[in-house]
Amino acid sequence: MALSSHRLFRTPTLAACAMAALVTAACSTHRASTSAVPPSSPSQRAGAQTAAAELPPIHHVFVIVLENKSFETTFGPSSPAPYLADTLVKQGALLTNYYGTGHFSLDNYITMVSGQAPDSATQADCSIYTDFVQTGTAEYGQVVGHGCVYPASVHTIADQLTEHGLTWKGYMEDMGNDPAREPAACGHVAIGTPDHTNRAAPTDQYATKHDPFAYFHSIIDSPICQTNVVRLEQLAHDLAQTATTPNYTFITPDLCSDGHDAKCADGGPGGLEAANTFLRTWVPRILQSPAFRDDGLLIVTFDEAAGSDATACCNEQPGPNTKAPGWTGPGGGRIGAVLLSPFITAGTVSHTPYNHYSMLKSVEELFHLPYLGYAAQDGLVSFSTDVYTNPHASAKPKH
Repeated sequence: MALSSHRLFRTPTLAACAMAALVTAACSTHRASTSAVPPSSPSQRAGAQTAAAELPPIHHVFVIVLENKSFETTFGPSSPAPYLADTLVKQGALLTNYYGTGHFSLDNYITMVSGQAPDSATQADCSIYTDFVQTGTAEYGQVVGHGCVYPASVHTIADQLTEHGLTWKGYMEDMGNDPAREPAACGHVAIGTPDHTNRAAPTDQYATKHDPFAYFHSIIDSPICQTNVVRLEQLAHDLAQTATTPNYTFITPDLCSDGHDAKCADGGPGGLEAANTFLRTWVPRILQSPAFRDDGLLIVTFDEAAGSDATACCNEQPGPNTKAPGWTGPGGGRIGAVLLSPFITAGTVSHTPYNHYSMLKSVEELFHLPYLGYAAQDGLVSFSTDVYTNPHASAKPKH
């Protein structure tokens, strides 16, 4: 069923931006140190406060990113992932028109956490782990240049959360299984060297290209990377109490469990069958955690569609460093997403177009943060009453 896409808080926000643009051009400026567009004028602050006031009080967001599957394959009648396509869809909200923002993998992950558009290196998954050499800054805080690891002035939602006294962690499956391949915390190769983690090994299927935090000097040059980009096993401990559950949890399965590899390097089955098994293991742990039951939101999506689908939505812009984020088209194709929360009525379906920039903007709104990169794009729609269909839900009792 199609739900209303009416945005109760869009009008005052856009009106505020229009007013600010006439006076100070605030809607097109940026802070070079954060690549964010903050609500700097009184009218913008009022609009942001109006938006936040009409959102449900979600304080714990969990994101699971799977790999390389198109909407029709994942959510079709013969889906190899029935737990995702049937069980979870019936429990939450299915976003039928959710799109990736590029091809191949890495550029999508960078979009999700920073709002930065692709360049040819991130589009190609950075087979050599090079620094991003910045030559300028374009509209919406888009950095101009080429490379992989962004300078410290380019911030992510992780940096924002830290700056605002909130918590975050990235949980990476298999990271550090082979210490000679990558460390067990903040796992990445040395700057300027080939990234051998792009391909799975039989005993270690972690891929740096699916760990977005490894591509920002603001994170990898800080001690916080050692404590906050950790092995997946730590998630079970952290979910036990609300106090130890981060406000923002980003979960990356390995190259087998995310569905990337059709046959896993350890000989096991891959594809959506493996992804389905991963979700069956970890999603119930998240849904039963005190933090989720109190005020949580779980987002399960993919990085990009399979094959040649390079379609886009939401007036996606290519950015200053590539003409076609999808190589042959403007985006990463139609992938879909499933969202679960106490503030979402079971069986909700939204046909509103969204993409990874929309997700970033939506999470930033929940945490009262300024928009990063293209999350600040004029007219970009974030999750609203079409998704949060049970906005007045009561928090579940703590155990």
